[in-house]
Amino acid sequence: MIQDIEPGILITVAATAFLQSIFGVGVLLFGTPLLLLQGFDFLHAIYVLLPVSILINLFQIARDYRRLDVSFFRRIVLYAIPFIVLFLLLVRSVSFDLDLGVGLLLMLVAAKDWTRKAERVVDVILRFEKPYFVVMGSVHGLTNLGGPLLTAAVLNKGYEKRVTRATVAAAYATFAAFQVGTLVASGYNADTTLLGLGVYAATGIVVFLVTETVLYAQIDSDVYSKLFAGFMFVAGVLLCVRAF
Repeated sequence: MIQDIEPGILITVAATAFLQSIFGVGVLLFGTPLLLLQGFDFLHAIYVLLPVSILINLFQIARDYRRLDVSFFRRIVLYAIPFIVLFLLLVRSVSFDLDLGVGLLLMLVAAKDWTRKAERVVDVILRFEKPYFVVMGSVHGLTNLGGPLLTAAVLNKGYEKRVTRATVAAAYATFAAFQVGTLVASGYNADTTLLGLGVYAATGIVVFLVTETVLYAQIDSDVYSKLFAGFMFVAGVLLCVRAF
């Protein structure tokens, strides 16, 4: 049993599941580069992280599905999913580095509450919703970095915290489900046992349940919005640093 579990993956899952439990994203956003730094290839990284991400999101959706912005969610699925599938198939033979561009956008969105100039730029970008979702799907298929672009769009809506997390979780779970389906349909075989995948997924759920009870329930909506913006800014900075 022990040989079926990679300690590096287990620690990565536990740390990133904590972030996803609060913000709806994190396992793929931070887990993917952390596993790449440990020597795992891109497809193997997302193969082991996707089930964890999906399960945490499903728990979040089950808690707050009544808060989901269904209309916004449908538009995301309609315009982003085809490009996630297309570019995930492409990335099997070509690698892309979009860290800098995504990182700068995240920092810009996070800064919109601090400066009117940033707010005006973000409003212009997100006004073109359909092209934005197409780009988001393409980026996610290529690099797994569509989550930050998703959170940027949702944060700009100014939702209450449970609406924010439910909408992000529903869209992100859908992204992940199509990624899993694409990998399976394309015949990808990862060097990971079902037991290993089960242990990683169980670890993510335990972290979610503890975080939900001890921390998330205690955060009010205004504080959550500030934390969310801070989360995005830090993620943007890290992506920019990684690009260099």
